[in-house]
Amino acid sequence: MPTASSGRLVPVAGDVIRQASPRADDLERSVELLRQVASGEGPQRLLRLYTPAPTLALTRRESLMPGYDVAVSAAERLGFTPAIRPTGGRAAAYDETCLVFDLVEREESHADPTALFAQAGGTIVDVLRRLGVDARLGEVAGEYCPGEYSINARGAVKLVGTSQRGVRGARLLSGMLAFGRVGRFVAVLTDANAALGLEWDPQTFGSLRAEAPTVSRKEVEDALAAALIA
Repeated sequence: MPTASSGRLVPVAGDVIRQASPRADDLERSVELLRQVASGEGPQRLLRLYTPAPTLALTRRESLMPGYDVAVSAAERLGFTPAIRPTGGRAAAYDETCLVFDLVEREESHADPTALFAQAGGTIVDVLRRLGVDARLGEVAGEYCPGEYSINARGAVKLVGTSQRGVRGARLLSGMLAFGRVGRFVAVLTDANAALGLEWDPQTFGSLRAEAPTVSRKEVEDALAAALIA
């Protein structure tokens, strides 16, 4: 696993994949890239930045919960394709107005699984701060897909949620950042979480539009690529 300075990732040799249009197999592609890096065929670290289709990404754990079928029906009714994502956490909603990223890196089998959360989270916070966002690392009470290493704004709204999957030899960290209006995400998460019996506070769903309206998607992509990949 790469070394870190002050909890931030130190860029190493790697590749950046930019995908401007949604693919039907975006979640499967994440697993393909993970296996590629784990096999040694890929670079030491790889970053994919992509535009997703409207999706309610549920976890395998949620697929076993009572109310899952109701959550799926709610997603379809509201224009989202329900899918089981390869990483953990809880349900996340996004569409083509969002940026989804996959950070895949080779690691030793004994590596601490929380290290990538902390290191990547710190790096993303630094990127957003340089772009003028009051970004912080940590969970906001009531956020969707709650996690210790979420990236929030002002300690009030969640901007980026991250989740992971590990295989022998590599680890995948995925995350999502909304750029535009979040009303449709709030609507589908409200219905899905209610069906699953999970509580959340709709007021905690943040977007870059609200925090830094003059910052473009390209600026964010370029800054993430520069910070995470040499």
